[in-house]
Amino acid sequence: MSGFASRRDGIDHLDRREFFRVAGGGALAAALLSPVGPLCRAALARSPGAAQEGKEAKKQKRGKGAAEEVTGPYAPFKMALQSYSLRKFGFEKMIETLWGLEIKFVELYPAHFPGDLSESERRSRLRIMRHNGIKSIAYGVVSFTSDHEKNRKLFQFARDLNLASLSADPAPDSFESLDKLVEEYRIPVAIHNHGPEDKRYRTPEMIEKAIKDHHRLIGLCVDTGHFLRVDVNPVEVVKQFKDRVYGVHLKEVKTEAGKKVFKVLGEGDLDTVGLLRALKEHRFQGGLSLEYEEEEDAPIPSIKKCLEVVREAVRKS
Repeated sequence: MSGFASRRDGIDHLDRREFFRVAGGGALAAALLSPVGPLCRAALARSPGAAQEGKEAKKQKRGKGAAEEVTGPYAPFKMALQSYSLRKFGFEKMIETLWGLEIKFVELYPAHFPGDLSESERRSRLRIMRHNGIKSIAYGVVSFTSDHEKNRKLFQFARDLNLASLSADPAPDSFESLDKLVEEYRIPVAIHNHGPEDKRYRTPEMIEKAIKDHHRLIGLCVDTGHFLRVDVNPVEVVKQFKDRVYGVHLKEVKTEAGKKVFKVLGEGDLDTVGLLRALKEHRFQGGLSLEYEEEEDAPIPSIKKCLEVVREAVRKS
């Protein structure tokens, strides 16, 4: 995934037929696609329960997106989707798809919400999210360098979106800047591991060495699939880093004939129940972001299977 950029190439809108399939067809899909669809969703978002949630959210300090309590089949976790999973979808169809999947949180892929949008376009996209009852919980994966003012812009952007964390691949010379910015903004930087190709943060040992003696709000985003690709058990990573786990990218990998293959959740080597138990034990407050990278043109059926596995794992954990 790319960093903080305006690049939106490779994203196509869902056609009407595909959206009817996503929404389940019938009256629901028709309502969503009708001229009053956004108003209907706005009314739902402004129901008494949602209004109470809004009041509670206003009590929070900005940048404290992790403080919100959740209910429903994924509780106590803030179940999200990394929107990279829907990278072939345009922004509005991506958000509408989350609504149809009954997912309330999103970790935004930068191509879906570039940091250099005009003010009017940014407000428009935030309005679409509100109307669909979707809240941004994280953003990434982004890059940080020694350029303090450029880093600050990312943190201000994160504050504006009320994010719980920034998923990141920081350069080694960025940490002096990040120590100051996480203290000022109180928004964690969650270092993202990227598997065998990652020369900086491939293993827990490499991450631990990088964050040692730095601010506690610099921690990690546990990408379960990429840890499995280097034969590291993500459950043990959560136990090791405890409350410095600020995000999770939930992915499945299976070893087949000596090769690591991405799979639908529940069909590989990840101990999903054990992972959720470890997260509960350490009172994880960040986004539990499903990231399904396969079948990029038609990922919805497999995403639904993954979510079913998560709901069952929550019940067992």
